[in-house]
Amino acid sequence: MLLRMSTLFLRTLREDPADAEVPSHKLLVRGGFVRRAAPGVYTWLPLGKIVLENVARIVREEMDAIGAQEVLLPALLPREYYEATGRWEEYGDTLFRLKDRKGADYLLGPTHEELFTLLVKGEYSSYKDFPVTLYQIQEKFRDEARPRAGVLRGREFHMKDSYSFDIDDEGLRASYADHRAAYIRVFDRLGLEYVIVSATSGAMGGSASEEFLAVAPTGEDTFVRSTESDYAANVEAVAVPAPEALPVEGLPEAAVHHTPDTATIQTLVDFLNGAGLGRDFSEADTLKNVLVKTRAPGAKEWELLAVGLPGDREVDFKRLEAALEPAEVALLEEADFAANPFLVKGYIGPRALLDNKVRYLVDPRVVTGTSWVTGADEADHHVVGLVAGRDFVPDGTIDVAEVRDGDPSPDGRGTLYTARGIEIGHIFQLGRKYTDAFQVDALGPDGKPRRITMGSYGIGVSRAVAAVVEQSHDDKGVVWPREVAPADVHVVGTGKGEQIEEALRIARELEARGLRVLVDDRKGVSPGVKFTDAELLGVPTGVIVGRGLKDGLVELRDRATGDREEVALAEIVDRAVAACRA
Repeated sequence: MLLRMSTLFLRTLREDPADAEVPSHKLLVRGGFVRRAAPGVYTWLPLGKIVLENVARIVREEMDAIGAQEVLLPALLPREYYEATGRWEEYGDTLFRLKDRKGADYLLGPTHEELFTLLVKGEYSSYKDFPVTLYQIQEKFRDEARPRAGVLRGREFHMKDSYSFDIDDEGLRASYADHRAAYIRVFDRLGLEYVIVSATSGAMGGSASEEFLAVAPTGEDTFVRSTESDYAANVEAVAVPAPEALPVEGLPEAAVHHTPDTATIQTLVDFLNGAGLGRDFSEADTLKNVLVKTRAPGAKEWELLAVGLPGDREVDFKRLEAALEPAEVALLEEADFAANPFLVKGYIGPRALLDNKVRYLVDPRVVTGTSWVTGADEADHHVVGLVAGRDFVPDGTIDVAEVRDGDPSPDGRGTLYTARGIEIGHIFQLGRKYTDAFQVDALGPDGKPRRITMGSYGIGVSRAVAAVVEQSHDDKGVVWPREVAPADVHVVGTGKGEQIEEALRIARELEARGLRVLVDDRKGVSPGVKFTDAELLGVPTGVIVGRGLKDGLVELRDRATGDREEVALAEIVDRAVAACRA
């Protein structure tokens, strides 16, 4: 491959795009890799398309290595298949929905479990046909409410999704392990720093679920790791260890106290510590009751839900959404409080919630025998010494409190610390959710039907491109890992006539040696502009044909380290080839 910048469809920019917030968005646009077509929708220009295809090639090679077979399914999908699994409603506003001229409902595929399941059902019917793994690399569509960060969170994106079909759970576990190992190889080859974390399954369904997160401070996902073990989890999947229940016998009776102007936790604690109650109180001694409303997919009416948690914690709304998925969740509005006068803002307690049949779920730390200060359901009043299991019994537990640095690790070893990451891959043991919906069976060796079990495995191909840039850039531009880069070597002719002709000669020789070459053969462009573009584009190896040519010398540069070396003209091709293949 030889790309000449004099004819290449490329325009670099000196200024960051106005809507860019993260490095990958800025640099992919400035480097002429992508251009915005609409909110969350991007055009991939020649150099960007090469990078995108390089990532796809690595993914294909590793998928093929585990025996997966590539297919291509339609992106335009009929409603009926998604209704059969409930996801037409579960996905809510995330789906792009449309009607054809006859009024039939369709959607643009966000993921393809249903279609793959039906495909296998239509072709295979014997245990001898299994296991089988199919995959595709295709555009996916999700109507993100807030598309941002360029190609990191778009409405149209490139994704590899694969699906394993096995005759039993043992086979599923083997397919899952094969994919997990393949993903490790993919992300290692992409040069990414990543972690594998326990995750929630969400609308996908299934049991075991892990995410691959590229470590980046700009990532939208928060994950935790243990200081003393290999425990790692997406914050949405962290399970708080519940303390042992305590005896309720002998505990003081609950008492209501007049607590004027204490509608916040801090004002309540300050008041109690000055009230002469014979003990010191902290925010962790209070029970905060947070009200939200939920709505099941397809339902018209909202239902109230109360979440009780220690007052030193806040509800993590992402954890709450994950715990209640596929239900929709929203904060209460003034109209909701007006319609439910038993909800006294700032003074809500368990008694009114339970008496009015509001579903009441509490943090795992709120176990039987724990004593709390909480609202007394009357303005300016709180109850002290309300004991769980004696004075109130919640409807269940929900693990949605914020996770903080220093919290005990759920595996009992060390404490947690938080970091940010970009989701680049997700693997699920789906089980039989989809094969049950479509009754996908195969005859076993005993002649009896067996329900097929599935796994689902995704890699964000376009997102991986952005994740590479987030981790591999400097203040001058992108620093591409070699397997991903748009070229192996960037040859720059800095002057006029002879220097450009010599750059083209070197470029052709490098191409003949099997390298992918980008050559800057533009005339009338200053050396400074060419150097700036070379650093912005981030090709790993650079060859600079400049003033030293008169002395038979050219410069060999390493984009990642910044190292420069003058090399004899007669040796430059061999040296550049060696550098690219080191």
